[in-house]
Amino acid sequence: MSGSHRAAGRRRTNAPSGADRAGAAPGPRVRAGGRRRKPKRRGRALPGTVVVLAAAAAAWFALGPGGAFAAHGRSTALPQAAPVQPGPGRSAAGPTAAPSSDPHTEAPAADRSDRSDGTFAAIPGLGPTFAARIPADAGQVVLASGADRNSSTTTVTLWSRTPDNRWRPGASWPAHNGEQGWSADKHNGDLRSPIGVFTLSDAGGLKPDPGSKLPYHQDRGFVASGTGFNGESLAGAFDYVVAIDYNRVTGSSPLDTREPQGTAKGGGVWLHVDHGGPTHACVSLTEDHMAELVRTLDPAAHPVIVMGDTASLAT
Repeated sequence: MSGSHRAAGRRRTNAPSGADRAGAAPGPRVRAGGRRRKPKRRGRALPGTVVVLAAAAAAWFALGPGGAFAAHGRSTALPQAAPVQPGPGRSAAGPTAAPSSDPHTEAPAADRSDRSDGTFAAIPGLGPTFAARIPADAGQVVLASGADRNSSTTTVTLWSRTPDNRWRPGASWPAHNGEQGWSADKHNGDLRSPIGVFTLSDAGGLKPDPGSKLPYHQDRGFVASGTGFNGESLAGAFDYVVAIDYNRVTGSSPLDTREPQGTAKGGGVWLHVDHGGPTHACVSLTEDHMAELVRTLDPAAHPVIVMGDTASLAT
């Protein structure tokens, strides 16, 4: 592309001759005696060389390395001697390599993570251990992912299984969990939420049924009194609840105090309305999100909750 910058200074905008377009100087001048002076040789490029270089430059800037065919995964030769660096979907054999019959050399990125329809082959953040614990018939997964093992802040996302066995995420909501964080071996009074995969079978609350598909148990017993760990009022915390089937008898009201594994393992672990601070072991959401969750969970989809800190869930 460099050519002879000195010759280029003599070009005309619309030069009619090939020599002028190539940057040639005017012809030799005749002396008074009728003899021609031999032209001085200058370090300019030959016309053919300049034309080739100009064509190469134009192709480079118009099409970029690889030309217009690179977007379709086909090889094409560039009008320059420099080797073409291989890129995604291109052969490393250089510009003379034969085009491949299949331009894809690996699975598309969308198939490795998500697709344009927003679904995922697997729920992000879950390692093989927890992914395998999700029942095959579970069509809804409430994922409660804690910030860390000793944190009381959580993010809750409802995932739905698609007909082609992929997962579609719903909105993500901020939430709270146990004041001391999480435990894979929960005990009564440890102020930790249990880590694991649990079914969701029964709902209820102080307020009337907002449109639950799960059995809904409205009861005046859903009353929270006193203050939380941050001094916040607990009023309204049990307006809507969904019982987490940890150490409880399913098919009964969330108020049922029976604990099949014994009282030492703790119980009464619910999803309920957030009161602005940590819980004893439950997972809490704002009232509007809690009402939406109650309306969305469907027993026909066999919903479960996968809960724990992010490091534990990744195993």
